[in-house]
Amino acid sequence: MKVEIQPDVRDIAARLGADVPYALKALAGQLADDPDMGRPSELPGVLTVAVDGDMFDDCPDLSVGYIREPDRIEIRFLKAVGPSTISTGAPDRDREQGGDPSGDLVSAATAVREVADAWGRITGWLKDNAPASYAALRAGASPAAIAALEEDLGIPIPVELRTLWMLTGGDDGADGWGCLPGNMALMNLDAVAARYRLKMGAQTQQAVLNAGRPEEERITVWEATRIPVIALGPADHTMGLYLDAATGYLGFFSREVEAAGDVLDTLVTYLEETADMLEAPALAARDKPGLIGGTLIWLSSINPAHEERWQPLSG
Repeated sequence: MKVEIQPDVRDIAARLGADVPYALKALAGQLADDPDMGRPSELPGVLTVAVDGDMFDDCPDLSVGYIREPDRIEIRFLKAVGPSTISTGAPDRDREQGGDPSGDLVSAATAVREVADAWGRITGWLKDNAPASYAALRAGASPAAIAALEEDLGIPIPVELRTLWMLTGGDDGADGWGCLPGNMALMNLDAVAARYRLKMGAQTQQAVLNAGRPEEERITVWEATRIPVIALGPADHTMGLYLDAATGYLGFFSREVEAAGDVLDTLVTYLEETADMLEAPALAARDKPGLIGGTLIWLSSINPAHEERWQPLSG
């Protein structure tokens, strides 16, 4: 579903806060997958949907109005909900404390844009070339669902991960294959919570064993700041990648004790490299993408029984 944003709506978004344009873009991605997510308004033919401003650093709560047509959606209205609708810079609290949040705001806004752009490249490629893999992606998670997960984990969810989850709530897999390198799959929010609780439970048990050991002999099973994000497969969450909310880097998790300093990329660079490999497979170094019918299959973990049917991508 094509989603268009009226120019005057973009102008209003730019005045409401640094992150409002990116919140609007994330909402557009959700509407493309779920065009009926809004509720009828007092205006004939106009649906409205709310955006939780707490999902972004500089964004008030928003009410967005749109019109749905058979083949397109047009976002026509945007307003802030609640007091102080126009962003004028740093909050008084930050000024009183002598802090300058402008760098953090710019960094957060940049992360939102980069995740949205990279994921848009990936899903655009899937839609055109691997429709089965595209169809396996869930619609974006609601701000309320992400906020509930954040409360469950007890740690702040980084803005780049919140943005990704607002664009898609997980990958159910096509024929058992995830769409990310290694045929891995973005975990849904329930799986994230379950795996996090399992890992933290293991760390609690390990802490009992560590109590009688010298500090240099103590074993860390899991850090509270690690958020499971990507699993070995849609139905196999025993191994995968976590995002460390403290450092912003991805790392491996498995059934075993994780090695210290096992760092891969940021979420942004991981998504950007995935998009690069799909768009220019001849230059792909980490893994090789290909197709079996309408399903994206990465060569590194393909089942030998399927190799004859696997068609490498050209370009």
